[in-house]
Amino acid sequence: MRHHSNKRTLRRGKNQRNALLKSLARSLVLHEGITTTVAKAKELRPFVERLVTSSKKNTIQSRRDVSMRLGSPEAVKKLHDTLAVRYKGRAGGYTRIVRLGRVGTRVGEQARIEFVK
Repeated sequence: MRHHSNKRTLRRGKNQRNALLKSLARSLVLHEGITTTVAKAKELRPFVERLVTSSKKNTIQSRRDVSMRLGSPEAVKKLHDTLAVRYKGRAGGYTRIVRLGRVGTRVGEQARIEFVK
């Protein structure tokens, strides 16, 4: 039974889903905005918001935690040095999701997830 299971599976197993979120989060941090499906964007938002909140502490442990979850030294550096400083006074809501509708011949609805300026 799936009681209290409110995460989207995205038609993937746990390991593949975690790898997907890690890759999407890395791209979002490096490019500050990506286009993906609505379901993936909705799953990515809390994942990234936790990373930004953790990086605002700017401790060695927060760097290690973010590094473990992102896996890219460039992304960790940008998250701590640029994004965390930008959102220092903000209490949450670092990302926005903009629905783009059906783009081209794609089956699913597309969305753009980006950091709020």
